[in-house]
Amino acid sequence: MNRTTGDDRRETGQSSPLAGKGIVITRPARQAQRLAALVRANGGAAILFPVIEIVDVDDPAPLHALIDRLDEFDLAVFVSPNAAGKAIGLISARRALPARLAIAAVGPGTARELAELGITNVLAPTDRGDSEALLGLPQLVRPAGKRVAIFRGDGGRELLGDTLIARGAAVEYATCYRRVRPTLDPAPLLDAWRRGKLHALTVTSSEGLRNLCDMVGDAGRLQLAATPLFVPHPRIAQAARALGIATVIVAAEPGDEGLLAALVAYFGER
Repeated sequence: MNRTTGDDRRETGQSSPLAGKGIVITRPARQAQRLAALVRANGGAAILFPVIEIVDVDDPAPLHALIDRLDEFDLAVFVSPNAAGKAIGLISARRALPARLAIAAVGPGTARELAELGITNVLAPTDRGDSEALLGLPQLVRPAGKRVAIFRGDGGRELLGDTLIARGAAVEYATCYRRVRPTLDPAPLLDAWRRGKLHALTVTSSEGLRNLCDMVGDAGRLQLAATPLFVPHPRIAQAARALGIATVIVAAEPGDEGLLAALVAYFGER
């Protein structure tokens, strides 16, 4: 009979620091499942409360036109898993990706989404998931003369495109989805707070943080301020502290694994 020693056994279930902890996951519904599975595998209770909904653009004609001209570009950059999923689906419906087109992703999560869609050999930073990290890669330090298509949601950050333009590249944006605030009843969240079943929240964008504050309203503002918040980037942490949230933890590693590690470390110390 096979026996498992304590050294070999994974720290899950009741032995994990997350055992019995209610962790709110605010990612859009499709992106929330992976982190939720990691939390559950480590004994926690994943509470799904998406604060951003991903919807189609109102007018897809400009996006379709750019897709049809992809042969003109040297590099396509996907700024998020949502951008990758939406854009690759539309591209596949209209044409094949040009063989000479290089592909880049803003972070390992987006690169993983592209890999799941069959696109490998993707240029992406491994240490962080932001525009600054991508721009720091040697391949993008001198892009002069290159034509770059940036697939993103509406109203995204301009840093990536502006920096590439300043470095001599020609940049076009391709807006492939919109972010809207869902109409969700916050009552289950407020009830979990009242019953002591909600121990931490995860938020992965400043926009999502603002939506969360609006969605819980005055009834949940005090509880939100007093609940540990886990984020993937210092920029989000700064916004959270400005909103009065007392305990904000920035994950040291990127992606869902980084958030999980931060949660385990925090509750393990307690």
